[in-house]
Amino acid sequence: MREVSFGQYYPSGSKVHALDARVKLLLTIAFIVMVFLVKSLYAYIAVAAFILLVTLVSRVPVLKVLKSIKAIIFIVIIMSLINLFANAEGKVLWSWWILTISEGGIITAINLALRLIFLVMGTSLLTYTTTPMELTDGMESLMYPLKLIKVPTHDIAIIMSIALRFIPILMEEVDKIMMAQKARGACFDRGGVLKRAKALLPVLIPLFVSAFRRADELALALDARCYNATPNRTKYKQAKLGWGDLVATLVTGVFITLVVAVNNNFWGLY
Repeated sequence: MREVSFGQYYPSGSKVHALDARVKLLLTIAFIVMVFLVKSLYAYIAVAAFILLVTLVSRVPVLKVLKSIKAIIFIVIIMSLINLFANAEGKVLWSWWILTISEGGIITAINLALRLIFLVMGTSLLTYTTTPMELTDGMESLMYPLKLIKVPTHDIAIIMSIALRFIPILMEEVDKIMMAQKARGACFDRGGVLKRAKALLPVLIPLFVSAFRRADELALALDARCYNATPNRTKYKQAKLGWGDLVATLVTGVFITLVVAVNNNFWGLY
């Protein structure tokens, strides 16, 4: 539970932390799109090298970024197994009853696993280097054109920011509830899947009660501070683009171009 990276901020004062939140959001989106287009081993190596480089520059512990994968490891395994047996293209390597493992299935499963892992690591770096408030302001600024069609962009950005911030809070609440239940003799790591699922009921009910209580307290706090009392809200910090944002955009653009070139084998590497 403690390894969930979404919503957590790691202050280190690096150049990556100082970048404009809007630039980081756009570069993260471009990174995600690029990851889902990668299909060669050399391109995956280039993506891993880029993530390692950004991690070192941001001064976020590499182990902390790697631990963020633990939150989705079960999803990665399930999705990989589904794609392993669903794709029967290429040479058949093993077959039994309705289950078949082929070369195409192995390649598809590996591609999906690597894409999910790199996706989580990239988005984890975004949340580690950007505060929830900066993310809120950045999302609101990027959604500004939607105001022309009367979309409440500020409210949407606030909702997304609060949801992001509540993830680690709820995970901490789960830890507290589980420790309290264990002190009363509850056991969560024995028995089959159904028995473990039933054992989680004493955790889920107080968790929902706590989440609704926190949401109610937050709503009262916002009302007490006259939130949204004026149509045009001002910001304490005005976001400004700098040379660092330009350099980061150029470096990311060069990297994406390099990955596209490697992905399409422009240099005849394979």
